[in-house]
Amino acid sequence: MAKTTQAKVVKPKKRCCKSGPRCKRCPVVCKRLQKQGLATKREDGRYELAITLRKKELKAARAR
Repeated sequence: MAKTTQAKVVKPKKRCCKSGPRCKRCPVVCKRLQKQGLATKREDGRYELAITLRKKELKAARAR
């Protein structure tokens, strides 16, 4: 099967839950990815993650 080539859209939570590694929907994680150029914020408040986003980069953004 071929992998999907569409960008993943994430709706961030209202507030950070301050858990160990931050959750994937945390607004802080979305903001960090945006600063790195790996996500773009849409008008409806959701974030569109880059297709090239690697697991390692997401893990780094989730770190405390």
